[in-house]
Amino acid sequence: MNAKLSITLLAAVLLAACGGSSSSSSNNNNNTSQRGIPETRFAMANGCYSLQSNATKQYAALSDSTLRMDSAKTSAERFYMRPATLGKYLLYTSDERFITASGGNITAATEPSDDAIWTIERDASAKTFSLQSHSGQTLSVAADGALSTGDAGGAASQFLFAPTAGCSSYPEMPTSVAGETFKGRGIDQPAIGFADIHNHMGMSSELSYAGDVGPSAGGVLYGEAFHRFGVTHALEDCEELHGPNGIRGPDLILETGASPNHETQGWPTFVDWPRNKSLSHTVLYYRWVERAWLAGLRLMVNHGTNIAGLCTVGSIYSLTPDADCNDMSIAIKQIKYMYEIQDYVDAQHGGPGKGWYRIVTSPQQAREVINEGKLAVVLGMEAAQVFDCGMTMIAGNIEIPKCDEAQIDAKLQELWDLGVRHLYAYHDIDTALGGTGLFSDIMNFLNLLDTGSFWKTSECRDYPSEEPTVRDPGLAIATALPGSGNDPLSSMVLDITGGALPIYPEGLRCNARTVTELGNYALNAMMDRGMVMDIDHAAYHSKDIMLDLAEQRTPAYPMVSSHDAHGGLTSDQAARILKNGGVIYPYKGNGVKHKEFMEKLKFWREKAGVSDSLMALGYGADGNGFGGHAGPRGGDSEPVQYPFVLFQGDDWGPQFQGAEPVTVQMLTIPESGKYWHIDEVGMAHYGLVADYVEEVRLEGGQEAIDALFNSAEAYLQTWERSYNPRNAQ
Repeated sequence: MNAKLSITLLAAVLLAACGGSSSSSSNNNNNTSQRGIPETRFAMANGCYSLQSNATKQYAALSDSTLRMDSAKTSAERFYMRPATLGKYLLYTSDERFITASGGNITAATEPSDDAIWTIERDASAKTFSLQSHSGQTLSVAADGALSTGDAGGAASQFLFAPTAGCSSYPEMPTSVAGETFKGRGIDQPAIGFADIHNHMGMSSELSYAGDVGPSAGGVLYGEAFHRFGVTHALEDCEELHGPNGIRGPDLILETGASPNHETQGWPTFVDWPRNKSLSHTVLYYRWVERAWLAGLRLMVNHGTNIAGLCTVGSIYSLTPDADCNDMSIAIKQIKYMYEIQDYVDAQHGGPGKGWYRIVTSPQQAREVINEGKLAVVLGMEAAQVFDCGMTMIAGNIEIPKCDEAQIDAKLQELWDLGVRHLYAYHDIDTALGGTGLFSDIMNFLNLLDTGSFWKTSECRDYPSEEPTVRDPGLAIATALPGSGNDPLSSMVLDITGGALPIYPEGLRCNARTVTELGNYALNAMMDRGMVMDIDHAAYHSKDIMLDLAEQRTPAYPMVSSHDAHGGLTSDQAARILKNGGVIYPYKGNGVKHKEFMEKLKFWREKAGVSDSLMALGYGADGNGFGGHAGPRGGDSEPVQYPFVLFQGDDWGPQFQGAEPVTVQMLTIPESGKYWHIDEVGMAHYGLVADYVEEVRLEGGQEAIDALFNSAEAYLQTWERSYNPRNAQ
């Protein structure tokens, strides 16, 4: 690396290591046609209405920027009712402005603001509605017919929403999917659908609907899963974060062959992002996830996540020095944010429980949700210092743990109460619970930042190397420096260590640190509680210990490998996981990778003696997890032809009998003509998961489709083995 690179670019280096219930139109969920009279305060969502005074029966009309009542219905303004969240709306006018409260007056503004958000309440007895501004003042009609806000209530503040037509559509990301996605055949029948058991939908530029909590990862990731003002703000130009022409963007180092900057334009042109190898922009906008759900996604595990050292460097890079970087704190904020995502999706579909995104806390709830044709969202945590169980090493061998058994119990209860059901004991750095799996030199630097010590390594134990692995164990550690040795970060390391750097033997090395006494306690506490236990980031030798602990239970406790087993997972360990009723899902590749992993899975199933059980293969996308995403399959593959039809045809088995066809168009934004073709861009964002399903069919036919669509059921069975015989409170 060039020693003259700025500290912001050097900081960017570190990011490389982190590892139906309703039909959907081909464009968006706007509905400008006439609907019925709303019966709840949620029912106006994405509908077209006029505002009528209940007292005078006059209609609100817009003249220039003034809103006042008019007796002529033909003069009535047509408002597109865009939910900002449950019960709160933007009133979007026919000339694409926003009704806004300003100092007691009502104006029509060209841009949305919090003063354009109206909380609507319904008087059930009178069947009328009232509207409160962001400041809490009530909309009312004056004697001269002018509309204003104030403290007054009464008859002048009671309104009706009259259905109309001809509203202007509100900007939104299309799904480009037409048709009604399938439902289940009963909660007592196997779930049909595929599972993504490793994602980070809570990773966002802002972790609150209100915009007052702050970012994930020190602010290094741009974009939000949703925004109260919609896609134009959730995925707008990233210049404010990444600088003019993206000059502060880390893609030069994160992506091989990338230019030193990037076009910052977001909605609607997306000139340079999102991209499958660019890790500095979100891939999990909620409409992209909706497109995947329409294509059969039925279970998603969303993890709150953080690595304090990485977050600290990220906050320097993104000029957010006050960003929260405590692992548990920021991961819990992400988990709470996912409940806000659920509220937002519900709001778009007409009220609480109406949306397709449903957070579940038991396998039985998940089965009920999936049977309704919705997406069961399981909450997880993948934090480096889970339970705040970090540790500090002094003088190289004196360990000071930052937690005890009582703290582990209290933090585990806190996570349980938040709805967390899938949990990592280890992630990327050593802690008081034990050692992390080694897979990246950069993590050694983060280990120094978080613990005061570099890794200590040992030889990796022997394994049947002639047999397929999920991931080979061990890491050849070239250097303990994060840069060239003459750069600011390397200087920081040399200052911390006084120039005393470890010298590692040549060849592959594994972490000498395994499961500690506190780690043993935490693992047993997690199993006592009935958590889904993820083995992926544990040190290679720690994985053996975790499997030993699991097999001491009756019945044996299942483990899960959700995204390629960082630190190594060999065939002997894979067979034990499968024999004990666990699942092994890889990173989400493309259709070719799905077929290749399926062949390896067959070998491990035979080795485990479970080849007659359910053949299932889902994936862990690691969306927003700084791990990168699948590229195109290559020129020799049979191309994806748009549009294509899901759930009907020769490669769709009897489980889909009676399902309505769902037609998937190439995802295209009408406002700009921007499109994403999976054969050209791979998984540029999560919306391309729908196209990935077609890739799987083209590469592997019915066998591959069956394995994919069995994956939600297989995860549920593993969860039931964890949850039901144990603490199911």
